[in-house]
Parts: sequence; structure tokens; C-alpha cells
Amino acid sequence: MATPIRLAFTMGDPAGIGPEIIAKAVRMMADLITSGHAEFIVLGSAAVMQEIEAKMGMPAANEHGRPFYRMVDVGPVTESIVTGEVSAAGGEWAYRAVAKAVELVQANEADSIVTGPLSKEALHLAGHPFEGHTELLAHLTGQRDAVMMLAHGDMHVTHVTTHCALAEVSRRITPVRLRRVFDVTRDALQALGIEQPRIAVAGLNPHCGEGGILGKDDDDIIAPIVREYADLGFSGPWPGDTVFIKLRARQFDAVVAMFHDQGHIPVKLLGFQVDPDTGSWQAISGVNITLGLPILRTSVDHGTAFDIAGKGIANATSLVEAAEYAFRLVNGRRKEAAVLTH
Repeated sequence: MATPIRLAFTMGDPAGIGPEIIAKAVRMMADLITSGHAEFIVLGSAAVMQEIEAKMGMPAANEHGRPFYRMVDVGPVTESIVTGEVSAAGGEWAYRAVAKAVELVQANEADSIVTGPLSKEALHLAGHPFEGHTELLAHLTGQRDAVMMLAHGDMHVTHVTTHCALAEVSRRITPVRLRRVFDVTRDALQALGIEQPRIAVAGLNPHCGEGGILGKDDDDIIAPIVREYADLGFSGPWPGDTVFIKLRARQFDAVVAMFHDQGHIPVKLLGFQVDPDTGSWQAISGVNITLGLPILRTSVDHGTAFDIAGKGIANATSLVEAAEYAFRLVNGRRKEAAVLTH
């Protein structure tokens, strides 16, 4: 039997829905534990996990008496947690869980991290001034040029810039950054089993600048780098208002977006399912993957949902999908390593 894939689930902010969706997800994937294909580690507050599982009437072990996961408590954090409220304590728990998960992967005690949602505000209140998971993981691993990929079904979108003001975007789009994003995008798609990926590059300005009338970034900076990568399956720049239609039509395997909302809006529009009668979320689908790091990390593509935390109604679909992507990436890396050793 192949070596089990060990996933380290970080709780995220314990005042949000992270503990609940982890509790649900590990049970939804219990067959992988029973069959020996997976091992799950949960990092965060053991007390919060026990409380939410008791509230939802969840057993601690499967029918064979085997626990659904191994708990690693990263406390103590002296300040108390109030479900549904932003606090420095919540940010501290979230930070410590991620930091410990990185240690486990670096020590070869886990194969990938799967992160629950954290609150950027709480993280800052706790004295950890990072823009999000991507930047935090880059800091913890000493890798400064990580890349964010969003995935929904067979749609994949990477980002040249992410958590920065729009006024900063143009300055951050450089030849060096573009090449970095192009390289890790192609590597990730190949790890996911797409041998010859077709990758579209979105333009920055409306209509790719209309020949310089609406901005010169597309012609002067983006287009020359795309030409360098044309033989590797890259094309563009394509207008941002139509390129995602081509992606949905499967004309491409991925799009490289220039900024956060350009890439996030189309993926989340398709991934968030809404009840037309009540306006409430029925399901949330989509995965956030951090590329370009010495460790693997996938995540849910939604936030802490403080408004429904503790009610037992949070949907774990996105977290299960994140775990499935982690499995695919780990398997891809193992196959690549096996080829290199023969």
C-alpha cells in the first residue's frame, strides 16, 4: 500500500466556521482514513473542537474505534474566544496553527497544509500584520514570491498581484514577477495532471489598453513576456472581460489574472451557490492554492462567516475540495520525485 498522505488542517479563527467545517470534512472523508490512504492532523484549539463536535452530536471515532484525526493544540492563549466575534485571541490561535503546520511539513511530519478561514483583522489585532495566508506562509517559509491560485472544477486562475491597493497593481506587474507566476502556474497544472497546459494571460487595462489609448502596460510589459512563453502554451494578453468566458468554455486550462478582483470575481461567482428564494448560500465551492513555496498549501475559498458560526449550518464542501486538491498535488509531486530517482 502507498504511504498515506498526511494533511495538516489549520482551524483558522476559532470564532468562525473553521472548527465546524473541519469537523464535518474529516468525517466526510473518513473512508480515506479507514483505507489507509490518508491521515488527518488538526491544529488549533482542542477545547473549541470538542465543544463544536459535542454541540453537533459527532462521535469522536469511527465504527472501528479509530479517531477521525490527531489533534495538535497550539495553545494556550489566555484571552477567551467569543463565537462570531473578531478578537486578538482568535487571530493568535489562527497564527499559531499555521506556524505549527509549517513546522510539521518542514519536518516531514505532514505532506500538505489545508487551511481554514482566518480573519485578517483578528490577525492584525494579534500583532501579526500579514495581508492573508499567502503572505503569512511566504514569511514563515522565507519565500517572498508566492503565487495564489483559485480553482473551481476545471477552472484555474493564478494572480500576479493579490492583496494590495489598486493604485499599487501596475507598479507590481514587472517582467520578473510575470515570469515567476507563469512558471509556477505551468508547474502546478502539470502536477495536477495536465501535461500540456493552455494558459491565457489577462490584460491589465480595459481591452488590453486599446493600443495604448487606455494604458501602455499591456503592450509594453505584459505582451513581451507572453511572447517569451508562447511555445510553453501561453497566449495573450486577452481582455479581462472575455478571457474567463473562454476559460469556462474550456479553450484554456488556466488564466493568469493581473489583480485580486479580476481573478476572484469570476471564480466566486460560479462557486457560490445561492438559494434564489431566500438569498442564502446553499453551497460554497472553490479552492485557494498557494504556489511557489517549499510547502504545499490549499484552502477554502471563503471567509470566517462569523454571522453563522456556532450554528451548525456551515457547508464543508470547499474544505473537502481543498483536501482533494492537496491529495492531487502531493501525488503529483511524488510521481515527479519517483521519475527523478529512476
